[in-house]
Amino acid sequence: MPERPALSAETDAETFRDYYWLKEELSAFCRRYGLPVSGSKMELTERIARFLETGSTEPASVRKERKQKRTSEITAETLIESGFVCSELHREFFRKEIGNSFSFCVPFQKWLKSNAGKTYRDAIAAYREIIAAKKKEKAPIGRQFEYNTYIRDFFADNPGRTLADAVACWKYKKSRKGHNRYEQSDLTALNHSGSG
Repeated sequence: MPERPALSAETDAETFRDYYWLKEELSAFCRRYGLPVSGSKMELTERIARFLETGSTEPASVRKERKQKRTSEITAETLIESGFVCSELHREFFRKEIGNSFSFCVPFQKWLKSNAGKTYRDAIAAYREIIAAKKKEKAPIGRQFEYNTYIRDFFADNPGRTLADAVACWKYKKSRKGHNRYEQSDLTALNHSGSG
């Protein structure tokens, strides 16, 4: 089984994208090389890939826009700012308007980021629609949760297998170059470990 390369500033961006990395590993890399450590696993991945390709950190235009667009007071008629960033001020507003059950779920965050210029009254209505739809259907697993997706797909294809089998196949898969989606050929890992 080929060894996963160490992650350093000398790592090629393409090689970096070919392997699975824990968020903790990505955050440690960012700290080591002076990159921002905030954001989702996908954001950290893109930030590191850009750094490995160009040697640059987050574009200055994004940082400048975020600094300029801070909202100090929010009402239902306030317009959603461009480059929306979840803050404690936003959380307080939505909890006051919606109730203590409010949380920044991923679909709502995406809605806010893609609806600059609409009002926060529109956002409240959108949140209620998202929550109602969520109750009716099984939510998809986000791209950043590769492990969860892999385990779900493993059991869909192998209902009689154990969690230990699924984890063994996951460990095998993430150590290999390429994508991290489940494939039936991953069961090869069980033949090597004696579980097959």
